[in-house]
Amino acid sequence: MNVVDREPAGTSIVSVGVSMSADADSAVAEAASQLPQQGICFVLVFVPETLDPDAVASGLGKHLPQTLAFGCSTGGQITPDGYADNALLLVAFPREHFRCSSMLMAPLKPLSIEDTAIAAKTLAHRFQTTAGWRRFAITIADGLSKQEDTLIAALEAGLGEIPVFGGSAGNGLSFDVTHVLHGGQFHQNAALLIIVETDLLFQGVEFDHFAPTDRQLVVTEARPEDRIVSEINGAVAAEEYARLIGYEVADLSPRVFAENPVLVRNLDNWHVRAIQEVLDDGALTFLSAIENGLVLTLGQGQDIIATMDSALDVAGPRGEVPHFVLGFDCVLRRLEIEQKQLGTEASAVLRNRRVLGFNTYGEQHGGVHVNQTFVGIAFFSSGHRIDL
Repeated sequence: MNVVDREPAGTSIVSVGVSMSADADSAVAEAASQLPQQGICFVLVFVPETLDPDAVASGLGKHLPQTLAFGCSTGGQITPDGYADNALLLVAFPREHFRCSSMLMAPLKPLSIEDTAIAAKTLAHRFQTTAGWRRFAITIADGLSKQEDTLIAALEAGLGEIPVFGGSAGNGLSFDVTHVLHGGQFHQNAALLIIVETDLLFQGVEFDHFAPTDRQLVVTEARPEDRIVSEINGAVAAEEYARLIGYEVADLSPRVFAENPVLVRNLDNWHVRAIQEVLDDGALTFLSAIENGLVLTLGQGQDIIATMDSALDVAGPRGEVPHFVLGFDCVLRRLEIEQKQLGTEASAVLRNRRVLGFNTYGEQHGGVHVNQTFVGIAFFSSGHRIDL
């Protein structure tokens, strides 16, 4: 199927295949049948937790044997109809408008900043440029590796002016194992980098829906390598966090964490550092980097639907709507939306704004790994006419 335009600004650039089948081979066959037979540069593959990744990889080799495929397991999918949980989503990027070069980084942990930066720089240098085309990079990492902060810093250093957008692979809300697709196989403890060249105009999109409050939390004891905070404000971390938000420790849950995030200030910007879970000793595990002495600020949620619709209201140089937006949307945002029973409204926004992508365990952009944030790339025509 092709994405339907909100207004007659042009046809969709990418093609999309979707299947809700519970059988991996049948799902791949159905989704692949919706894609063009020729002219594909690469396909992004977003896998629901209901399908076995290895079986999906086998199906891709069978039904799309000559097609480059990249992707991951996900915390949810963003299809042409909006949010989904059980959809295999294939997004095909045509050779007419895209070229790419890629590499797999495995094992991801431990990760050398210097080696990763050099490898990314080498990949970009060896990827021959096309006159008049522009470049961006996509990275997808094992969402449980705890290496995304280091990874995005290394990629930004190696790629220089090439903007990097990405998301951490997920697996529903299980937080047990995640997979990254490259070279016909799904990998754990790995990340992929795709440098993409296009003749289209594009622009980044990044937003969350939180504003800082006046309540602060100082990390007074932590294990940064494990993203574990044992003490906040000199007290047991879970107890102090619960006290500040007006909950009992026993009531802390992913829903509570999603609605009561902590923020970190970076110059004039605020970024979410999401809490993952409470450990038996009262420590808190995080989904982004933490360190001793870090000052955290409790965030207060704004209208999540209005914020989403406004932030996705992006326009091209002639005021045109995007052909589509490739989106990396945090699974904790999705969780909050579902808890507030706003899924129908959110899906309508995503559908109308022509977003395709997946729900992540973290997002990367601008050299930073963040949580509870939407990161995306909006694509527009480059001046040539796109016939209806």
